[in-house]
Amino acid sequence: MMKASISQVVFPRLALFRNEFYRGRRFVVRGNVGIRNLERTFGDIESLRFFSTNSNATLVLFSETNFRGAFRVFRGNTNIADLDDIIRGEEPESIISSNRRLTRAQIRAIRETGVLPSGFRSI
Repeated sequence: MMKASISQVVFPRLALFRNEFYRGRRFVVRGNVGIRNLERTFGDIESLRFFSTNSNATLVLFSETNFRGAFRVFRGNTNIADLDDIIRGEEPESIISSNRRLTRAQIRAIRETGVLPSGFRSI
């Protein structure tokens, strides 16, 4: 008798790479998540791939840790081969990856309070 198995795929999927052009060590983070300090958690990250089946999925890159500073918003699948100077001449220091649409008002509220919406986990 064969065992039944259930495969559950969680979106979005954020792949972080140590080197530019998706090379080097890769880290994969799934689900609605906020990474408060990118460098402390994963070291130097130079490129990323963001994938979701939802075209309204949101990726937010912040210029400072804890979701502070200037930010840049991407919707839907996004590949960034080189993160240098991506946010007004800065590299991202924190990231939010969401399978749903986050409005600019919601993003500003996160920036002001540092609190992620319900259903998100913090790294």
